Amino acid sequence: MDSALSDPHNGSAEVGGPANGTTRPPSTPEGIALAYGSLLLMALLPIFFGALRSVRCARGKNASDMPETITSRDAARFPIIASCTLLGLYLFFKVYFPNKSYTGSVLKTWKTQKSKKGKTAVIQNPTTRDNHRFPFEIFSQEYINLLLSMYFFVLGILALSHTISPFMNKFFPANFPNRQYQLLFTQGSGENKEEIINYEFDTKDLVCLGLSSVVGVWYLLRKHWIANNLFGLAFSLNGVELLHLNNVSTGCILLGGLFIYDVFWVFGTNVMVTVARSFEAPIKLVFPQDLLEKGLEADNFAMLGLGDIVIPGIFIALLLRFDISLKKNTHTYFYTSFAAYIFGLGLTIFIMHIFKHAQPALLYLVPACIGFPVLVALAKGEVTEMFSYEESNPKDPAAATESKEGTEASTSKGLEKKEK
Repeated sequence: MDSALSDPHNGSAEVGGPANGTTRPPSTPEGIALAYGSLLLMALLPIFFGALRSVRCARGKNASDMPETITSRDAARFPIIASCTLLGLYLFFKVYFPNKSYTGSVLKTWKTQKSKKGKTAVIQNPTTRDNHRFPFEIFSQEYINLLLSMYFFVLGILALSHTISPFMNKFFPANFPNRQYQLLFTQGSGENKEEIINYEFDTKDLVCLGLSSVVGVWYLLRKHWIANNLFGLAFSLNGVELLHLNNVSTGCILLGGLFIYDVFWVFGTNVMVTVARSFEAPIKLVFPQDLLEKGLEADNFAMLGLGDIVIPGIFIALLLRFDISLKKNTHTYFYTSFAAYIFGLGLTIFIMHIFKHAQPALLYLVPACIGFPVLVALAKGEVTEMFSYEESNPKDPAAATESKEGTEASTSKGLEKKEK
């Protein structure tokens, strides 16, 4: 959803900062370079490792790790749904919290009247306060962000646990008492029984869940940027791993639609940047430009939306699986698209730094990530193979049946040839 790369505070007044109107000193060139380089590196990690894990995920038999396949219909609807969600969040923040200074002035006026006339004085203009009591006192922005924080606290713990589980398994001793568990929820009975949740896990997963909970509590209490990034990286890696495009055409539809979405909401309006700054949730990666001056307590951030990682990432992961399907022991299209992503994001950072304005990163990433692999396919004469490559949905019974029938047919043909 949030898909803008921005540098909101460089040399400008801090959003939500000191009330005296002071401005931040411009960031040093070293601090800016460190922030941009770190954002680029953090974006590459979940794409690279998420793509590798997506291959194992597609081959896996564990129902809890089955990927969610995006069809062309899903891809066409996604920009519309994302636009409605983004606009809804924007209107919510603007209608309920149109201006913090205005909210403060309303309350300040009431308090001043109260202090001048004593504790038992009648308020001169009770309508002003009563009209604003509902949005400002019951559904305050702090309460809404607290609710969102609790939601992402749970999601973040689960995502981070799933992310670190393969790495942590290497550190457990061979004699570690590991027990298997299964969480199963079904609906109906007999032949009509349908699985709602079927999640398999073990004791090692529970240990990872405990470690992830420590990060979750840290994020919930401090909202520290490192905890935010740990959750953001986990969300990104899980998205690249578990969201699969069924073919290259679907990927082009999705990236093309979000290309228009990103350009419109960043250049055409201030909606994207406003929501990104108001929405206190790990939906973006941040890195301080004043880290060298203030250390871990730095607060002058450049940010990158997770959409700029996950959306191109699932397309790059698809090309890796296409490479493997060619059975040529080369990953040409994966490396090409990965290099295209580096080029596109680097160009985004360069343009943003030159014009000092938030940039829709997909404006540069989409042409690069689609154009470079297509040019390589043209040069190798594999355009037809690329666009005819198809992945079935492992959760779709019909697709699974067709795949099984195809496998049986190929097996029978092989047996017939042997008999001849």
